[in-house]
Amino acid sequence: MNRENYELLQLSETATDEEIKERYRELKKKYAEEQWQDGEAGVTAAKMLNKLDVAYEEIMTERRQSRKNTSGTSAFEEVADLIKRGELAAAQSKLDEFNERNAEWHYLQSVVFYKKNWMSESKKQLEIAMQLDPVNAKYRDAYEKLTARADYREQTGGAPNTNPNPTSDEQMGGNWCANCASCCYTYLCVNCLFNLCCNCG
Repeated sequence: MNRENYELLQLSETATDEEIKERYRELKKKYAEEQWQDGEAGVTAAKMLNKLDVAYEEIMTERRQSRKNTSGTSAFEEVADLIKRGELAAAQSKLDEFNERNAEWHYLQSVVFYKKNWMSESKKQLEIAMQLDPVNAKYRDAYEKLTARADYREQTGGAPNTNPNPTSDEQMGGNWCANCASCCYTYLCVNCLFNLCCNCG
């Protein structure tokens, strides 16, 4: 543990994630304003801004790694496992507990929406994930498949299901998955989206 990072944030190592985030925001705002001052004061503030960003990132990365090592699995893996088991409410509850919502968070949120057959919301979450991590092939592939499914439904005259309480069949992609052989031929089984939905074959 790098104590200097905590000292820079003027916090102890027992501080919560929320306390760290709040102090980071406060100091960042302070130094962001001071960097425009003339002379040495402005230069010092600009340097502190860089140090602050590095310290914050190192602290949060270290904490995430620590939690992963302690539990034996990452929080994201736990959410993915809940989704695979069809426990969408529990998965959503886990996602809501996250303080930091990075690209993987938005990806998993898109999967939950997809399972609920909320295609528009799922697509929006995937777009955010791709903005945060443009080079991630998994996100791009999922987005392309989801778009292909939407195009397929439009071409076949199928309207998206907006039912807030879909049946168990609908959660996996609606009755569209029941005709998986045809869909696999046309769109390489779009219903296998995210590697968390039904298996075709």
